[in-house]
Amino acid sequence: PRRSRPMTTPAPRTATVRRATSESTVEVSVNLDGSGLGEVSTGVRFYDHMLLSLAKHALIDLTVKATGDVDVDAHHTVEDVAIVLGQAVREALGDKTGISRFGDAIVPLDEALAQCVVDVAGRPYVVCTGEPEGQAYVVIGGSYVGSLTQHVVESFGLNAGLAIHLRLLAGRDPHHIVEAQFKALARALRAAIARDPRVHGVPSAKGAL
Repeated sequence: PRRSRPMTTPAPRTATVRRATSESTVEVSVNLDGSGLGEVSTGVRFYDHMLLSLAKHALIDLTVKATGDVDVDAHHTVEDVAIVLGQAVREALGDKTGISRFGDAIVPLDEALAQCVVDVAGRPYVVCTGEPEGQAYVVIGGSYVGSLTQHVVESFGLNAGLAIHLRLLAGRDPHHIVEAQFKALARALRAAIARDPRVHGVPSAKGAL
């Protein structure tokens, strides 16, 4: 009698990336096949909250350890963490065999509504639109300036090799706006990086992403 071959479980897609500059020291570990576990410490509490939400809703296990000159400004540390997170995701994706590639999500948070579309294209491009006038100048949690959200998405997308279109469709409360944006990014990313058993090889007609 013929014996069926045992099903093989693909190796988890993981990466750890470290980066040190005169402004910050950052270490990020990701498991793209995780369950949304997060351990985040950046010195910017609101940013920690957003990154934990990103991990939870993208089903990515995420560890972030960062120290930086937050006494000067949160900007350097927030940006550097986004850069390293993008590099880690790109490394963990490997050759991108078997992924869905595209993902989209519309996420509400009370009065706020955000839409995000992600393409794991290998050609980074980021478009963020729709924030109300004044959102860029609001300070949330004592140190997180509203303008940082777009900068985080840009830094993350460019370093991860993603095309990201993030649109705020509605929103009034600054906290709700940012959280809806991060959650929409998370859900779109979750769909895009998910393995699809019907995809053989790389999901691109040209054979590379």
